[in-house]
Amino acid sequence: MSRPPTFRPPACARAYALRTSRGEFAVLDAEPDGDARDRKGTALLLPGYTGSKEDFVALLEPIAAAGFRAVAVDGRGQYETDGPDDESAYAQPELARDVLAQAEAIGDAPVHLVGHSLGGQIARAAVLVDARPFRTLTLMSSGPARIAPAQQHRIKLLNDALAVMDMSEVWEAMRALDPPEEAATDGEQMRRRWLRHRAAQLRATGRQLTEEPDRVDELAAVRPLPMHVLSGDRDDAWPVPQFDEMAVRLGAVRTVIEGAEHSPNTDRPEQTAAALVDFWSRH
Repeated sequence: MSRPPTFRPPACARAYALRTSRGEFAVLDAEPDGDARDRKGTALLLPGYTGSKEDFVALLEPIAAAGFRAVAVDGRGQYETDGPDDESAYAQPELARDVLAQAEAIGDAPVHLVGHSLGGQIARAAVLVDARPFRTLTLMSSGPARIAPAQQHRIKLLNDALAVMDMSEVWEAMRALDPPEEAATDGEQMRRRWLRHRAAQLRATGRQLTEEPDRVDELAAVRPLPMHVLSGDRDDAWPVPQFDEMAVRLGAVRTVIEGAEHSPNTDRPEQTAAALVDFWSRH
């Protein structure tokens, strides 16, 4: 679970509900100073499993300072975006079409698309439906197929718990299993975020992470979309060599953020923002 340094957006960002053809989505929208005509580009940022738009909050200010607009979004059933209790609403094709609607509603297409972890697999699915709304694609700590066996086991345990417990009970059970230093840093805001997630969304997307097939060759055929594979130098969801291999198969730019783990966006935000800006600036 990503732990953002704060849930308070920087002064350059505003929080609102983005209206799209597929409903409203809670966003943090950070814009650079000056005339919109001088903007270098716009990025759409998709969070991972159990995460939210706040996972990108530390990236927003440096991205805006570099002249790019950044829109971080809560997907359907995540945190401040509502969603139904029907798991079929969170099938990957449905979530991919949400991303296409978000890119259209932002109004600056084509946009730079960034997906963290689960968000990367949803981003990939969106590009495979229609790559035209996107200027580039960055897969951040998001591997070629299903997650590592140990993480598959953890998600199965979580889904089993979600089937028989409410969200508050599951939260308390998870905290009991956490190391003391992690439990101490969560805070009430982390708990509130968890409680506002839809259990159906977590069950459906958790299964996706444990079953996702390798679609790298399909993605590699999407030309001439520039691609970027970014990760920390350690990762417990996918082995780092899988990211290296995936970048080669995609012909993608490869960035490793030293000292970061599965969430370079929260572990090393300044370095991560600099890597994103450098990649976008080439395109």
